Amino acid sequence: MILQNPIVTFTILLLVILTLPPLFERLKLPGLVGLLVAGIILGGDGLKLLDPETETMKLLSDIGKVYLMFVAGLEIDLIEFKKNQDRSLGFGIATFLFPLITGTLIAKIFGLGWNGAILTGSLLASHTLLGYPIVQQLGVVGNQAITVTIGATIFTDIAALLVLAICVSINAGNFSAISLGIQLGSLAIYSAIILWGFQWLGKQFFRRTTNQESNQFLFVLLVVFIAALGATLINVDQIVGAFLAGLAINDVVGKSPVKEKIEFVGSVLFIPCFFIDMGLLLDMSAFVNTFLTSFELTLSIIFGLLGSKFLAAFLAKKIYKYNWHETMSMWSLSMPQVAATLAAALVGLQVGILPEVIFNSVIFLMLVTSILGPILTAKFASKISVPEVDFSSDNSLIWWETHQQVPDSFTERVDGIVNHKFVVLVPVYSSPEQTKYLIEMAVMLSKHEGGLMIPLSIVKGYVNMDSPQLNLALQQSSERLDSVLEISRSFEVDATPEIRIYDDFTKGVSRTAREKNASLIVMGWHDTTGIKSRLFGNIIDRIFWSAHCPVAVVRLLENPMNINRILVPVKNITPQALRTVRFAQLFAGTNQASVTLLHVCDRQTSKEQIAKFHSQLSQLISQRKTEVKSRIKIIRYDDVAPVISKAAKSYQLVVLRSMRRRTAAGLSVSDVTTKVLSEITCSVVIFGEPYS
Repeated sequence: MILQNPIVTFTILLLVILTLPPLFERLKLPGLVGLLVAGIILGGDGLKLLDPETETMKLLSDIGKVYLMFVAGLEIDLIEFKKNQDRSLGFGIATFLFPLITGTLIAKIFGLGWNGAILTGSLLASHTLLGYPIVQQLGVVGNQAITVTIGATIFTDIAALLVLAICVSINAGNFSAISLGIQLGSLAIYSAIILWGFQWLGKQFFRRTTNQESNQFLFVLLVVFIAALGATLINVDQIVGAFLAGLAINDVVGKSPVKEKIEFVGSVLFIPCFFIDMGLLLDMSAFVNTFLTSFELTLSIIFGLLGSKFLAAFLAKKIYKYNWHETMSMWSLSMPQVAATLAAALVGLQVGILPEVIFNSVIFLMLVTSILGPILTAKFASKISVPEVDFSSDNSLIWWETHQQVPDSFTERVDGIVNHKFVVLVPVYSSPEQTKYLIEMAVMLSKHEGGLMIPLSIVKGYVNMDSPQLNLALQQSSERLDSVLEISRSFEVDATPEIRIYDDFTKGVSRTAREKNASLIVMGWHDTTGIKSRLFGNIIDRIFWSAHCPVAVVRLLENPMNINRILVPVKNITPQALRTVRFAQLFAGTNQASVTLLHVCDRQTSKEQIAKFHSQLSQLISQRKTEVKSRIKIIRYDDVAPVISKAAKSYQLVVLRSMRRRTAAGLSVSDVTTKVLSEITCSVVIFGEPYS
């Protein structure tokens, strides 16, 4: 008997979301496949533990569907789209029209009416960028062909959803040229209100609530569901409104902590519920019957999609003169059919436009393309040359150099160039005996650059400013800072201690750093893996998000003055990666240490590509005059984390870049840094930058 209790249903969903995706990812399968399988097993054809007709499942699935399309709009890189918008639009039209026509013809051949056939074609026309994390890891996101493919997503998704809106309207009856014109007109007005009105409203709200992240998060959720509700008022499916809301809010939230929270809530809860519900809706007998009796239809849809997407990529090759590796990467990136495809297919099934046989074939299509697409992307994108980067005049490689106006007390002028005075902020939250190595590292960095160290103690506020507890805390903070000053004096480094009263440690650190124009925050290690940290975030993450300057999180197992071998993993050549290298060189310069740059590339990377990467990286690190000995080591291996962990055994310090987790089709993608941290046993520095 199917369990009807909402609490039981929700508990089962949480258990599935927690356990199944990681298991399938270990099998090199997308996590969403595990959720679909879970839905099949737990549904009416399996254990009968979940019922898609219950109000609980309907609610969570509807929210997940809306959230999925909102995140799809939110994750589109509008900046990259604008860089090559003409080519993105051109490829977008091709990779939309060819599959649309192909899918429509296939559906007509197999007996569907024009409305259902056109909707079937539109399901093939959009695509989900499941391969984006792969091209990002390979460092080829800056390649024009990749950028054009990413930009084309905005056109294909919008166009596919517009076709869905029109098909649903036609299916509702009362269709005529006049009603179609009214529908398109209302859709245009609605889209303008969402894209420009909500964007303006969002910017105004965020400007007035600068530090109120909770209210900003709630505002974004409200906007999403108002947009979804508004879509239903003009007889358009709610996923159209959700996607447009994502595009509208895209520029408002940027890469702020609010975006991280939005994606976190969606990727760990609501979106997985949608995929589980998709599995529940699958009638396994009909699904198997589709594969056996309608094998030709399923194969036609799959090969029609693959062929039409390839034709669009081939046309782009001829027009824009891309090479074969770029062309095949465009094809593989535009292949996966997940987010918009599944959401629109479910809508088509529910309103009666699509028969179950088409819906089941689309599920087959999703399974094939979500597995094949990323595999081919990894194969072909690895052979694309990493874009040339010109940092010859880029002062951002030393992040405290600037041509902007800053307070006179924190600047000095050399040869007409205004430089920040190098200011290191060190939060002190325990006795100097426990944080001696941390303080010594901060002092060494300050001394090397002739800068200033600011030891900071944050005291929790009380309602009464004369409370005995507050007085005691202030006294203890003062004593700790006096001990820190003794260390700084022994190194002959200027230090200005600060005591601040704040209820929130993170805000106290980040705001003081901003007020004092800090160049770098050096702080000690906090738990990053505990249950509390995973659920509510940890201090490190919050400071990475809120600080205006780079943050070095330190776990030192020995005196920093004794460290003379430093390892820096370099994923690709970007300003952020080079600033991490610069930090390692800066610290190495304080103690005449050597720095090894480790790059782990795919096994299929050619010798020519490796040589080019080595030459470019060597040239870039030599542009800055430094006496630090640096060498580059490149290893070909498919799994980065174990290579770094093994190499770290020969070094005293590893400097890792903090990487934000991204989402692909609403599911979290783990980062290498987390894996490495759990395995290495030497000293570690996690170097993070604002919104890195």
